Amino acid sequence: MTDVDFRQSSYPVPGPQTTNLADILERVLDKGIVIAGDIKVDLLDIELLTIRIRLFVASVDTAKKAGIDWWENDPALSSRASRNALKDENRALRQRVEQLESQTPDEASEK
Repeated sequence: MTDVDFRQSSYPVPGPQTTNLADILERVLDKGIVIAGDIKVDLLDIELLTIRIRLFVASVDTAKKAGIDWWENDPALSSRASRNALKDENRALRQRVEQLESQTPDEASEK
């Protein structure tokens, strides 16, 4: 039989590392994660429906580094984009009004 030495060692025994949710979330937002999948519904070898899912989870800074910034140009999500859309629409309407006002009465009645 072998003798087992139960004396205290000066070096701790490494165990499994534990990570909490905050560490995992920080790592995911810092690096980003892509989840992709396809859902197909077929009936008798006839494709009825295909759904392609692409999900990119990251922080705003990481997304911008990846070239993703659609929320900055969407009027529904950005007040700046909304103002720009209104300015563009207003400019187009003013140009149309100027064009209609510059026409002679004969030209306007022909249209």
